Amino acid sequence: MAANGMFGAGKDGLINAPDPAREYTLTMTEVAVFDAACYQVLMDLTVIIDLAKNLSQENPRAFQALYTANDIVNACQDLSDRTAFKRAHEVALAFLKQRNGDSQHEVHAVGNCHIDCAWLWPVAETVRKCGRSFATAVRLMEKYPNFKFVCSQAQQLEWVKLHYPGLFEEVKVFAEKGQFIPVGGTWVEMDGNIPNGESFIRQFLVGQNFFQKEFGKVCEEFWLPDTFGYSAQLPQIIRGVGMKYFLTMKLSWSLINKFPFHTFKWEGIDGSRCLAHFPPADTYESRGDAADVLKTVKQLKDKGQVHASMLLYGHGDGGGGPSEKMLEMLQRMEDVDGCPRVKLSSPENFFTSVESRDAEKLCTWVGELYLELHQGTYTTQARIKQMNRQSELLLHDAELLAALAFIVGDKNPDYYPSEEFHRIWKLLLLNQFHDILPGSCIKQAVDDALSSYNDVLGSSRRIADESCARLISELNSGKKDCATKPLLVNTLSWPRTGVVAIPCELWELLSIAERSSMNKQSSNEGKMLVIASVPSMGISNLIHSQIQPVAPVFLSFDKMEGSVILENALLRVEIVRGGLVRSLIHKASGRETFKVGYSGNQFILFDDMPLFWDAWDVMPYYLESRKLLLPTSSEEFKVLEEGPLRASVEFSARISEKSSLKQVISLDADVPYVKFHTKVDWHENRKFLKVEFPLDVRAMNATYEIQFGHLQRPTHCNTTWDWAKYEVCGHKWADLSEHDWGVALMTDCKYGYSTHNNVMYISLLRSPKAPDEEADMGSHEFSYAVLPHSGTIQSSGVIRHAYNFNQPISVVSREVCSDFKSKSFFSISNPAVILETIKKADNVAAAVVVRLYEAFGGQAHTKLSSSLPIKKVKMCNLLEIPEDDQDITWSSGHVELTFRPFQISTLLLYF
Repeated sequence: MAANGMFGAGKDGLINAPDPAREYTLTMTEVAVFDAACYQVLMDLTVIIDLAKNLSQENPRAFQALYTANDIVNACQDLSDRTAFKRAHEVALAFLKQRNGDSQHEVHAVGNCHIDCAWLWPVAETVRKCGRSFATAVRLMEKYPNFKFVCSQAQQLEWVKLHYPGLFEEVKVFAEKGQFIPVGGTWVEMDGNIPNGESFIRQFLVGQNFFQKEFGKVCEEFWLPDTFGYSAQLPQIIRGVGMKYFLTMKLSWSLINKFPFHTFKWEGIDGSRCLAHFPPADTYESRGDAADVLKTVKQLKDKGQVHASMLLYGHGDGGGGPSEKMLEMLQRMEDVDGCPRVKLSSPENFFTSVESRDAEKLCTWVGELYLELHQGTYTTQARIKQMNRQSELLLHDAELLAALAFIVGDKNPDYYPSEEFHRIWKLLLLNQFHDILPGSCIKQAVDDALSSYNDVLGSSRRIADESCARLISELNSGKKDCATKPLLVNTLSWPRTGVVAIPCELWELLSIAERSSMNKQSSNEGKMLVIASVPSMGISNLIHSQIQPVAPVFLSFDKMEGSVILENALLRVEIVRGGLVRSLIHKASGRETFKVGYSGNQFILFDDMPLFWDAWDVMPYYLESRKLLLPTSSEEFKVLEEGPLRASVEFSARISEKSSLKQVISLDADVPYVKFHTKVDWHENRKFLKVEFPLDVRAMNATYEIQFGHLQRPTHCNTTWDWAKYEVCGHKWADLSEHDWGVALMTDCKYGYSTHNNVMYISLLRSPKAPDEEADMGSHEFSYAVLPHSGTIQSSGVIRHAYNFNQPISVVSREVCSDFKSKSFFSISNPAVILETIKKADNVAAAVVVRLYEAFGGQAHTKLSSSLPIKKVKMCNLLEIPEDDQDITWSSGHVELTFRPFQISTLLLYF
């Protein structure tokens, strides 16, 4: 009987693209009778031989084990004698009953089944994996009452509930007995670098709500064993959702430096701490044998500081979980002289035991947990990452507008589609799983993810449009003399001024007199450009939002130099053939952005041949293969716009015979950064495309945005720890600054950066061939920008500019009354504080959740003001549970708040 190979059956190896033509043939089957006595001896012998192999040769117990194994074999010489197995078992028991001393290390063996939600198989196959694996665990629980099994992803339990309801009811029975243990608290085991801060929080909010509803309790420990690095903001989020403990093991994969602790206190950028543990066996799929039990102690880096460690056993990645053999072996090692004391345990027992006995002796690690491997996952599958960024931003806008419509519409429940938001968020959170969002999955899983993101974007856009219409309709309620006009919407928490592109069909809604009164310019895209101002988290009538720019932007040619110059009141940009920026002058300081003799916006192609894992890794030696993409005589400029509101030029370039790019470089009036809108037709084989900016800046560290804050990383290679960070993850911006001067790079969908000495790079595209041989092939469109500035990141507004760059002022057409000018719903008095999220509360009918964070890295005091009829305010945790019964004073339309550096604060506003 032949069958086609699917999914993980890759071409020429496991971690390769699937081979649909590959076949397997079943040639023989066997039927056997189970002999319980023989099986008992076999398990005895397996454990004892393992001890003989893995105990130190200086330890007499290793030789005792060897001779005992020999005696067991001798006892089984005559298998026709049915008492032979009994005698052999008695020999084994004599050895296994020799007990340990009180000082022996404890190994808490925890059964688990790490199932990737998608990897070398699509999500649909994972549903079946969960059914098979959880059924196996339940059957083992019936036979072994002391067996404990953890499940870390709420999404997988929901799949079992929907597709295998009978099994799910069994799971709940054993959960009540304390054998089936939900852990982690998140919807899936998400990527630890790329999701934004709000997505991190929603993983816990959606996950913990599921666990509370289905199992009557929330999880106590954050469980993320297989993610490719961990954000320095996670400790605060872990504590903010009511957890204290964190488990992973992935840092044991680091290629260059070995992490110095297995049990430690992990401190985030705000000072929050949690108790962290890395199982010393360096695996989440131990086979439960003596080798891994002894390895747990042998490799322990905290000897003398901790009395216990955890061992995670069970078949993983593709599921399966613990087996009967694993349980039999572990039970035999419960208390055996020479072997660590083993107990079938739970994470709660382990962490509370360490916390009570060892906490004062533990060391502290401050900042991110950076994995020195898999850095290619910041860039691979660029479309997934782009759609993830777009989904996060659009969901932000949709929730804000729906919440405003709900409040202004007298708390009409139809105005806030809670169930639809819940569905959309679960879809987004699933696709932030640590092999989907990083791009390390097969093509079928990628295609499924892109389809899901299209659903998220389409649904969010529809909700945002409907909510905006309802909100404006409520504002117009009872008023006369209304007409359909273009309106501007600002979903950020500060007033904004900028050039806005008005579609022609909306421009035609204005009268001739209204059009003629505006400061405008036709764009190369057929839209009308105007410069307008919109209040914070507010709406403005285009007619009344017009402002005059301080100075226009203009374009000129330098025929002698063969260059084109874009210039506004703040910047002067000189561009030469190939799109190279030869000069970028910051007028206020007179500083040149780029190092003398070098140009910015230089594209570079690198060879990209990892040693191990194609989609995952970029090796440090790739830096030695740089190939500059130099301009050719055929690459001429095309002038698109010449001002007064926007000036832009376009150029094209060849990357190779198969790949090309086209870029529009533009400068707007009154904007302190130059934009690069890029289209790439990409058809490479294991190549890495970056763009380079050699800056006239000297600094020991560069700064990168992460979730709800930022951190610094070295630009030098003083130590192996510094050198290992040759590729790092950042969000909307990265900055290199010296005293009173610096340059920021901003991106709209890229996450890979690097800074070496004074040269900053943005990682644009990769082309790995496994496990998806078509990864990133085709067309891409993205933007980045360069922002030179005086002062610091904080004083120059880098953080707000990056938000503005990613979330442009939007234009809608709605019927509005003639006296409507503008309306602001929320504002913040201190630029150090960002109002990140506004949404309806999950569990309070007439309340809205407001989430803010301190973005500068210092203590801050601010006023949160609102024009809405707020009755009272309560502080709550990240799960939207009020922290105490004391209300915060809401007076005269505002509340006063105090923040520590990078603190996240969440409020419940009652209406």
